[in-house]
Amino acid sequence: MKLLDRYVGQTVLISVSMVLFLLISLDASFAFLAELDDLKGSYQAQEALIFILLTLPRRIYDFMPVATLIGCLIGLGSLANTSELTVIRAAGVSIARIVFAASKPVIWIVLLGLALGQYIVPQTEQFAQSEKARHLYQGESIGSRDGYWYREGGQYTHIQVVQPNGVMFGISRFVFDENNVLVRSDFSERAIYQGDHWALEKVRQTRMSEQGTESEHFDTLRWDNTSITPQVMSVVVLKPDYLSITGLFQYATYLDSQELESTSYFFSFWKKVLQPFTTLVMVFIAISFVFGPLRSVTMGQRIMAGVIVGLLFHYAQQFLGHVTIIFSLTPFLAALVPLVVSFAIGVYLLKRV
Repeated sequence: MKLLDRYVGQTVLISVSMVLFLLISLDASFAFLAELDDLKGSYQAQEALIFILLTLPRRIYDFMPVATLIGCLIGLGSLANTSELTVIRAAGVSIARIVFAASKPVIWIVLLGLALGQYIVPQTEQFAQSEKARHLYQGESIGSRDGYWYREGGQYTHIQVVQPNGVMFGISRFVFDENNVLVRSDFSERAIYQGDHWALEKVRQTRMSEQGTESEHFDTLRWDNTSITPQVMSVVVLKPDYLSITGLFQYATYLDSQELESTSYFFSFWKKVLQPFTTLVMVFIAISFVFGPLRSVTMGQRIMAGVIVGLLFHYAQQFLGHVTIIFSLTPFLAALVPLVVSFAIGVYLLKRV
């Protein structure tokens, strides 16, 4: 039985790996072509290629569930086409045992996905985004379409470039009083973190009062009493789907404390927590398809079915994410619904067999 488990698992693992490689290659190629439209300043083709290479861990993480579904369809489908699954079933092996054999290599894929999402993707994605922003930065303030907003009490801060080493470029700060009246604004070309404060460089500051406005320039200016740190900014600069599980939870909790919108971050948090189960459910769906409606179809039809199901699952998650934000639904339930529906479909198809 161990030999059978190894054979089925190896077939599934090879198929999933090949599908994942093809999906990543296609996605990275199209992404590189899209980046060529953003070439500006010192951000040229070589920098665009480096950016794409740095985002490969994130792309691998994103495509793992779909690659698992299509890979299982191909691997188990090849066994069905050669009647090997028929022989295995005739030998008295249950479908549950085949599900277990196909799931064992997927568990390693799940563990790899957890490691990528928690430790590698946030680091490589932040470095990729910061390097791209640094090459695109032209000394502008908030006139650019790039940059990040951060609110802290009555102060609103916009930052053009955030680097992982504690250096920021293009910092615009707007300070309001308790009556929401703008009392001070300034723009700094660069800020360097000094452990307990930021050192602002080449600062242009404007103060507003009832007597009028007053402008002043500083070569350096100390920025104290702020919770902005390189660790905080490493969360702000990334989209929710690119953050680690712990980073998502911490930042979503912070947004709640500031009475800011946190639903999208909690939704991404639960989606990442449930992703291992999503990957395993994809295996279950693939097996139910192979033993059910796709038992005697061509390999091309199986691949097409896998692509369609994968896209439907992906867009269902995206749709529910937007619905959650608009109607203030529970993020956990919104992330759980596609998973439960997919599992129910798999159970129904296997029961029909």
